[in-house]
Amino acid sequence: MKKVTLRAYSTVLLALLVIVGLIVYVIRYIDDGASWALYFDETTTKCTYTLTDRNGVVLAKMGGGEKSYAEDASVRIACYQLVGDYGGNVGTGALTGFRKQLSGYSLITGVSQGSDVELKLNVDSRLNQTAYAALAGRKGSALVVNYKTGELICMVSSPSMDPLNVPETLPDGVYLNRCLSSTFTPGSVFKLVTLAAAIDNIDDLNSRSFTCTGSIELGGKTVTCSGVHGTQNIEQAFANSCNCAFGQLAMDLGAETLGSYAEKLGICSAHDLNGIKTAAGNFTEDKSESSYLAWSGIGQYEDLVCPYSMLRIVSAIANGGSLNEPSLLGSSTGTETLLSRETADKIADMMSYNVQYKYGAENYPGLALCAKTGTAEVGNGQQSHAWFVGFLNDAQHPYAFVVLVENGGSGRGAAAPVANAILQQAVSLS
Repeated sequence: MKKVTLRAYSTVLLALLVIVGLIVYVIRYIDDGASWALYFDETTTKCTYTLTDRNGVVLAKMGGGEKSYAEDASVRIACYQLVGDYGGNVGTGALTGFRKQLSGYSLITGVSQGSDVELKLNVDSRLNQTAYAALAGRKGSALVVNYKTGELICMVSSPSMDPLNVPETLPDGVYLNRCLSSTFTPGSVFKLVTLAAAIDNIDDLNSRSFTCTGSIELGGKTVTCSGVHGTQNIEQAFANSCNCAFGQLAMDLGAETLGSYAEKLGICSAHDLNGIKTAAGNFTEDKSESSYLAWSGIGQYEDLVCPYSMLRIVSAIANGGSLNEPSLLGSSTGTETLLSRETADKIADMMSYNVQYKYGAENYPGLALCAKTGTAEVGNGQQSHAWFVGFLNDAQHPYAFVVLVENGGSGRGAAAPVANAILQQAVSLS
């Protein structure tokens, strides 16, 4: 009797193990089935799988015994991190990230062997070429999105390479898409976060005056500024990118409030671009409220921002506080409210003021530009990172942008001309 009972228990246990194994397999099949498919094996399929830009320019093509890239070398270089390669070296490249869509894969039938597949990206390869040329071999990144539709029309990481002519010595970080997978000290572009928090939480912000003598004592230490700005209101302090004013605002807001806005606006989070994960940034809440808190509000200390995260912020500001999540495939994948319309509109007005009275509208002819510069100190004797972020207040050309030139110097001197070149072409093409 005991033997019968033991055998029964063993049989039940074995059955449970089989069921658990099947469940695990099904879950893995659902999650990883597309990556198991051999659709890039050109010897096993007669179908053609084509990846194009928004205008039908072929970026990659496989099938029929061949694997190829764009015909134009400048397109291959400017779009390398966007497209990736057949070896999967660029983990965020479209050939890797969109393998399911490219294969025509389904959970029921597996890989489609019956018809050709074409996947069209939102990116315009001409804008990528312009952006790459404007970066002129410098390390950096450039992003442009239609903030009304969420269509990501430009994404460039530099330096790059030609996947058909791989150099013996690879450029530094060439397999890394700096737009998505890297974080950088933001410098004064972080003042957009501090400004949003101040508008919402400091009642007398518009009536305040800020005095800048070139430095200020905050948290027991000296916080320095890039100039001597005298007495200013908040609009002027933002245009002057005054560290004294924004350091004081950070102290008044406190670490918890400022940290909550960094979180709310997506600085500290990883995001999802059509299934491709982006890098999370950092904001350290200095609850001792030392001078570190002031430097955090200025965009220094331990602040880190992914260019994609900054693109989301300026897109939301441009769109009245509502973010249409950027997308490489079709229209936006979702909408999220980052700011109230009142707060977003106030920031937008100040960004327009920056261009009109500080950066010089004549430097951006024909563009209804709203922008913020950033010059982020990185230490170790290196030049600052140069940022230029913003949008066009133009219903026909609703473009938000982020440009970063690593160790480029000033945002206005290094990053702004890159943005101008891209935006001028974007307007002319649409």
